[in-house]
Formats: sequence, C-alpha cells, structure tokens
Amino acid sequence: MRLRNKVAIVTGAGGGFGEGVAKLYAAEGAKVAVVDIRGAEAERVAREIGNGAIAITADVSSSDDVARVVKETGAKLGPVDILVNNAGVTHRNRPILEVDEAEFDRMFRINVKSIFLFVRAVAPVMRDHGGGVILNVGSTAGIRPRPGLTWYNATKGAVNLVSKSLAVELAPWKIRVNVICPVIGETGLLEAFMGVPDTPENRAKFLATIPLGRMSTPEDIANAALYLGSDEANFITGVEFPVDGGRTI
Repeated sequence: MRLRNKVAIVTGAGGGFGEGVAKLYAAEGAKVAVVDIRGAEAERVAREIGNGAIAITADVSSSDDVARVVKETGAKLGPVDILVNNAGVTHRNRPILEVDEAEFDRMFRINVKSIFLFVRAVAPVMRDHGGGVILNVGSTAGIRPRPGLTWYNATKGAVNLVSKSLAVELAPWKIRVNVICPVIGETGLLEAFMGVPDTPENRAKFLATIPLGRMSTPEDIANAALYLGSDEANFITGVEFPVDGGRTI
C-alpha cells in the first residue's frame, strides 16, 4: 500500500474528484478525514470507506471551521501528512458582466482563501512532524482559460501560481506542494462549466477541444493525487500537473 499509515485531509470529498481521491487514498492505506460542507455526503463517503475514515462538516472558507478540521483530524487520526485542497465552486458559464459581486466573492473565498486558511493551519503541524504534502486542485482554466468563465479562471490561476510559490517557501520544512490541473470533468459542476444543458451535442463541442477525446473523471484525478501524495514523488514539488487529455498542449 502506497500510503500506509499516512493521515490525509481531503476537502470537497462528499462527491466528484474529492470523493475519488478520498476512496483511493483509503484503499492505499491512508486514514482519511472526509471534509465537505454537505455533511450528509461527507458521512456517506466516510461510511462507504469504513474504518480509518471520519466525516467532518465544514465550510473551508471559515477560519474557525478550518482550525476545527485540523484539530479534530489530529485528535482522531493523528498528525496530518497529506492535505488535498479540492473544494471548489464556479459561476455558470456566461459573459463577465453577468457575474455578480456575491458570486465573485464566493468563488475567491472557497477556491483561494481556503488554501490560505488550510496552509496556515496545517503547515506548522507538518513542519513539527517532519514534513508533508499539500496538493491543490487547480484547473486547466488557469493555464488555457475558456471564455465565459473569466472570474472562475482567475481563481484557478491564483491556485496554480500560489502552489508554486508555496513549494519554494515550504521546502525548508520538507513540505512538498503541487497543483493538479484537471480539464472539465464529469462532476456536479459540469453543466455550470458548460453553461448549456448537458446533452450529447453540447458535450461534443467540449470534447472536440480535448485531444484524447473525453472528459476527466474522479479516477483520473485520484490517480494523479495518489502519485503526488506518495513517497514515489518525494522529489517532485512546485509542479503544475495537467490531467487533461492534452487540452493544454
């Protein structure tokens, strides 16, 4: 098992990419804190994983909630070895002037501020424990942005860049930081990203921009997160890791 005896926090793990990561991590030996604002979904995923998983209901944009997540994880599972900042939201694909200020603020709170809060809470724990791994889920939107998602793209550009900066700053503490950049995926956010109904015809327009001809899946992201979170990647830090079927070529 590639993550035997590791302790991981995975945010947004009540579905989609986060659920895929949490389940694969557990299958590879990790103890996992399944964190989601949707408490019932977090409970479901933890229950499906079984022993070694706990569910924590939390708002990742709240400093109090983030501190509670780290404290509860430490008390129940042990010091955190791996943090996966996966929780994220988007606005519906539409022109820039149709996105209101509340949507803008919400995206930056959840997609960007959450990383600020979790790094502040987790980095000292990892430092005192001899090191660790932080994985942020960015997006190809922060590398090759699509029109209609400008303000979402801005959040993911921030995630991609801050991950590189964190990698340099946290390296002396033996904390590796990388960012996984999925292409559009089969998750609950799909229709919002597309901005049109999820029909075969509309999917085809998006698939035409991906050389390998399909969207990303939770399994794709989980496999990347497994490698980057494992000791096999112990010399890999500061990497923007596209999981995109060639979208960003």
